[in-house]
Amino acid sequence: MPELPASVRVAAWVTHAWAGGVTLTQAVERALPDIDHTEGLVEQLRLWRDLGEAAVLVALPGPGDLTGLPRCGPVATDAAVEAGEALYVAGLGGLLVPSTSTFGSEGAQGVRIDWMAHDADPIPPHRIEALEPSQLERHLRRTLLAAIDELDAIGGTPWADDLARDLADDRLGAEWALPDALPERARKVIGLAGTVSIATELGLQASGAITAAGDEARASALRALRRESERCLADATNTACATMAGWVPAR
Repeated sequence: MPELPASVRVAAWVTHAWAGGVTLTQAVERALPDIDHTEGLVEQLRLWRDLGEAAVLVALPGPGDLTGLPRCGPVATDAAVEAGEALYVAGLGGLLVPSTSTFGSEGAQGVRIDWMAHDADPIPPHRIEALEPSQLERHLRRTLLAAIDELDAIGGTPWADDLARDLADDRLGAEWALPDALPERARKVIGLAGTVSIATELGLQASGAITAAGDEARASALRALRRESERCLADATNTACATMAGWVPAR
């Protein structure tokens, strides 16, 4: 089934591990069960922890949208935008950007992620502490309803019927394996945001409009909805990590 971005899963599981939930090795294994080999991740995570970091955070930038990405150099920025995701820590500053590839012979290929470390500025903790899951959920649901109205006005079929049903009742998000320690409200928002993001991606892969102009309008609406869902997914993950790290009480 579809998975959340690797950085989202790693941020949640490693922050849980740093709070004493599981070992770091177990956290990485549970975060990336679909990955056969990782390079550069565990070493940097251990260094951050040894230097006093308590939470791993996530950014999900896109072309023209660096929302949530710590200030960093152009090489790191370009890499994060190309990957569409990155891990970072708030206190010391620092960024890890994943690059996914395959290895092995045809028919017996494995998947690996190489994580490249970059310098990045620290993030004021209050920017993370101010995130409120209930507000994130309300914003995303309003955005989703507005996008559905816009797509209805454009015409065509933005999603297959079975995916639309999953989108309506959040079943995809409810099934993702995340730490039990994740605050329930944040888990719900992560599930909804992840579901919407995947739904828009699938919708963009198939033409559902009647005319060429309608198809472009439909794609524009889906891209805008995807960006909003990804911003919400990153924010919900970060508020969950802040809670597990003890920065803020459970909300």
